[in-house]
Amino acid sequence: MEFELKILGSASATPYLNRHHTAQILTVDNQAYLIDCGEGTQHRLMEYKIRHQRIGSIFISHLHGDHFFGLFGLLSTMHLHGRTEPLQLFGPAGLDEVLTTQFRVSNTQLTFNLEFTVVDTTAFAQVYEDRYVTVHTIPMRHRIACCGYLFREKPKRRHLVKEQLPAGLMPAQLAALTHGEDITDAAGNVLIRNADVTTAPNHSRSYAYCADTLYTESNAELVHGVDLLYHEATFLDDMRERAATTHHSTARQAALFARKAEVRHLLIGHFSSRYRDLEPLLREAKAVFDNVELATEGKTVSLPE
Repeated sequence: MEFELKILGSASATPYLNRHHTAQILTVDNQAYLIDCGEGTQHRLMEYKIRHQRIGSIFISHLHGDHFFGLFGLLSTMHLHGRTEPLQLFGPAGLDEVLTTQFRVSNTQLTFNLEFTVVDTTAFAQVYEDRYVTVHTIPMRHRIACCGYLFREKPKRRHLVKEQLPAGLMPAQLAALTHGEDITDAAGNVLIRNADVTTAPNHSRSYAYCADTLYTESNAELVHGVDLLYHEATFLDDMRERAATTHHSTARQAALFARKAEVRHLLIGHFSSRYRDLEPLLREAKAVFDNVELATEGKTVSLPE
């Protein structure tokens, strides 16, 4: 089953040539989750041939423009294309007020239900669940209310070893075995031990999105061991005072966080437009955490099971 992250935009504050504002698409099987929606997101979706009709939920980290100014345009296009499927939207308080005003003054009445959930940006809490994943908020330390999001694939079923299965088992019994249960009789006696006829399930994958934030070591426990971590790295470490003033992180701090959290793979992004060349940020991060890449435009990371 597919578990793939596509970077649509990686710029901070102001766009730069070939670097657009923050937006990402996480695809799990046939479900697409949009994470942040900076200006130009719908153009990036078209460029990478990602149909916006596939997006069932959108997660906004905070209300700085480089993370959500593309949202109204994307929702309007969905409306104009006649979308009827409900869309779930998650974000900080105030996002509903902004959208309501935009819809009112433009006399827009959506053709679909927009189901908005206000998230508590100060809490680590589950806000979403479907058949594939659960999603938790991750508290960020920024100048305004801000959170990241942790996507965890649900536990998968165990594999049946056909050669070890006795004949005549009912579908319900087979399903129970894939869920890790033993087969018992009416008295509770074990007839078939799960461990004897199944093997371990495929790995359940995870992705943590850490949006704009000061370096926050305490969050490492919340995302410990994830397969893929995105962490903002707006500045090089020689500008860590500027990073602290603006409530951002440096490439070195992002790598320190990844090392502390013992993640498998790190992506750094949200680059300041002052950096034409991004290689120094990559080198700085690699000096601390080896398995790191730049979250550049169009970057795709597929996680194996």
